[in-house]
Formats: sequence, structure tokens, C-alpha cells
Amino acid sequence: MITEFDIAIVGGGIVGAATAYKLQQAYPQASLALIEKESKLANHQTGNNSGVIHSGIYYKPGSYKAQLCVNGRRELVAFAKEHSIAHDICGKIVVATDPSELPHLDFIYDRGIQNGVEGVERITAEQITEIEPHCKGIAGIRVACTGIIDYRATTEKLGELLEKQQPKSKILLNHEVTSIVHEHGTTLLRTSQGDIRAKYIIFCGGLQADRLAKKADVKLDMTVLGFRGDYYVLSEKAKHKVKHLIYPVPNPKFPFLGVHFTRMVDGDVECGPNAVFVFKREGYKKTNFNFKDTLDALQYFGTWKFFAKHWKYGLEEYRRAFSKRLFLGTLQRLISDLKMEDLAEERAGVRAMALSETGDMIDDFKIEYKDNCIHVLNAPSPAATACLAIGEEVRKMASDYFKLA
Repeated sequence: MITEFDIAIVGGGIVGAATAYKLQQAYPQASLALIEKESKLANHQTGNNSGVIHSGIYYKPGSYKAQLCVNGRRELVAFAKEHSIAHDICGKIVVATDPSELPHLDFIYDRGIQNGVEGVERITAEQITEIEPHCKGIAGIRVACTGIIDYRATTEKLGELLEKQQPKSKILLNHEVTSIVHEHGTTLLRTSQGDIRAKYIIFCGGLQADRLAKKADVKLDMTVLGFRGDYYVLSEKAKHKVKHLIYPVPNPKFPFLGVHFTRMVDGDVECGPNAVFVFKREGYKKTNFNFKDTLDALQYFGTWKFFAKHWKYGLEEYRRAFSKRLFLGTLQRLISDLKMEDLAEERAGVRAMALSETGDMIDDFKIEYKDNCIHVLNAPSPAATACLAIGEEVRKMASDYFKLA
């Protein structure tokens, strides 16, 4: 038996759910399927990230990331207020602890101004301590519009609204797409729970984005690598040491923001993440291994070029992943009186990063078309913050490319 829909969205993370939501709003009579291989939505990157509503200060002016993060943040906060989703615009500080970091701190500040981020201000060492009494630095930036949110609850609400608006639209869980067949102007998705036919398909596969694209015969100049991020939760006795969000000045040579402190919506405080190459794309434990995932990564020449460029940084990240003491040492750069017993239980998330053939991380969002399909090939952080703006951008693309009416 084949189930038929007007549009199918493959991938039940927050970008897929937001895209489905935006399409349903624009085309209320259309039947949509949101297809997810796991037993619930937001089970990978969305449900295991740090829950930060990013401001948009880090991203290249004029880039997709800069535009969609700033616009998406404002829309996300309005959505959270409207639907009573747990969130808090608590603000954050970016702290320089060494004079060598000051030029990049200035660079970030200038980008924030260029990107139209509201509530960005330079702060002194004294002001850092006023805002965060346990944090020591030589200079910083305060970003008032940064916040925290429950991204899993946001995704679930988007799915709920999708089915509520159009009874013919469905969320299909436990449906892993195994092959893709184009026939007679439509596309047949063969899944682990039966076949699904749709006129148009939008792929938001996250960690599996490149594999889904290859199944649809898209020629790629990139591959997806997985990076695990380890977090510690501060103990009950240590929570008072962090009142907002505290970030270091990121290393400009590496595309991650560095280990930071995040006050979560449930009251916990997390420290992390690091960034460690994984041998299993959806592996959340340090010893997880998958032969196919590892082979795919190591057969790609760009991976070796990436390792050659960043081996020192990568080695340091691995050492820290297996040493709580080294992890603590990194955290103490921001909060010097943090102790080993302050770090309680540990968890991890995995993020997808698109890597070019030259061994460079693809920094911006990457979306491509082929046949009757749109492929969101790269949607790294701040994709969760920007989800509604990304969904609207894909909706516009679909309207133009598919000539939807």
C-alpha cells in the first residue's frame, strides 16, 4: 500500500518541523508528511544541543547565517511566547581572559553591530564581575538578546500545529527512508514502514543529509562529518556560580564557539561542549563505533585534509574528552574557583558539519535543488535558533522552484 501526500519533508528535527509548519501555513489545503526515522521528533541534534537562542553576533554579515539567525531569533521568541514554550532571554557575556583574544573580541563586536543585533555592548573587567561574580576576564561583550529555550518542546509544538491545521497532514515516526525513486513526475520514498509518494520532497536530514541526497542521485561536493560535544552539569552546590550564559572568545581558526556555561530552562547549568570527531554519526558515547560511518568519513579525501589542518586542535579536544581534569582546566579559564566536585553527571550531543573537498568546513547554510526535491545539506548552529526563518526561506524556494499555487 502506498500513502500519498502533496509534499513530504524528510527529517523530524527542528528545521524539518519548522519547514513543514511554514509550508502548511502557506498552503493550508495541501497534505504534508513529516517523516522521521526515530520514535520521536528532535531525537538527535535538536534534542541534544545546549538550548541556546543565539543572537547572531558571530556570523559573516550578509550570509544566510547572519540574516536568518537574527530574523529567526525574533520570530522564535515570539513563537515561544505565543505557545507558552519554556524560554528565558537571560543574556550572555563573551569573555576575553588573555590580551591575545582582544582583537577577535573587537571583531565579534563589530559583526554584531553590522548584523543588527540589538543589546550588544562592550564591558570592562569590573562589569564582567558585576554580571557574573565568579567569572574573571580582562574585557568582554554583553549580548542582552541571547536566551535559552526548550528546543524539543518547540519541535513538538510545530508538529502539533501541523496536524491540527490540516487533518490530512501526518507526522510519520519510525519511518526510515531506505531508497528514493523518481517516477511519473512524483517521487516514491521507500521506508521501513511502507512506501510514501509525494509530488515534492524536502530533505532536512541533518546528520544524514548527504546520504539522503546521494539516494536521490544528487552530485555532492561535500560530506557530513559528525562531532560529539561532551557536557557536564554543575552540581547543586555550584549552580550559583553561573547566573546567565558565559562564553569564551572563540578560536577564529576553528568553527566552534568553545566550551561555555549555559543556564538551562530547567534550572540546571551545563558546561561544554567540546568538539570531537566521532566514529559513529549518531554515537553519543565515547566508545561508539560504526564501520560504515567511519569508512565513509575516512574514504573522503577532504577529511584527511581537514585532519592535517587541525590535528593539534583535534588532539587537544580528544585529550580533554577523556580527562575530566583537563575539561575542568578549560572551564577554570572563565571561573577560576570551579572544583572537580562541582562537575556532576555528563551527557553528550552530536552535531553535523559539512566538509568540502578541500578540507574546509562549509560555514554557511547550504541548500540545493534537483528534480522535484530540495535538499537542506548543511544547517549547523545557529539552525535551531533560525529554524522558522530557514523554514520560511525553504518555503519561498519551494514556491518558486515547484511553482506552488
